[in-house]
Amino acid sequence: MAEKIKILLFGMLAQKAGCSEIFFKQVPDTDTLLRELGKEYPDVAALKFSVAINKKISNENKSVEAGDEIALLPPFSGG
Repeated sequence: MAEKIKILLFGMLAQKAGCSEIFFKQVPDTDTLLRELGKEYPDVAALKFSVAINKKISNENKSVEAGDEIALLPPFSGG
């Protein structure tokens, strides 16, 4: 049985997807995950966001394991 990956969405990303979490089939890495996301949720993929794996933001392709917490984070602004 294939494991699923839980992806948490925040802010405008959740608004565009219409939900705050989505599930994908197991993928080997974040590049593959983002490609699949673009197919299923093109409005979300068109936005700028950061990818966090297990609460650590990563700007490079990383392997994804079953049970990892993936979060898509919109740009932060502050003052």
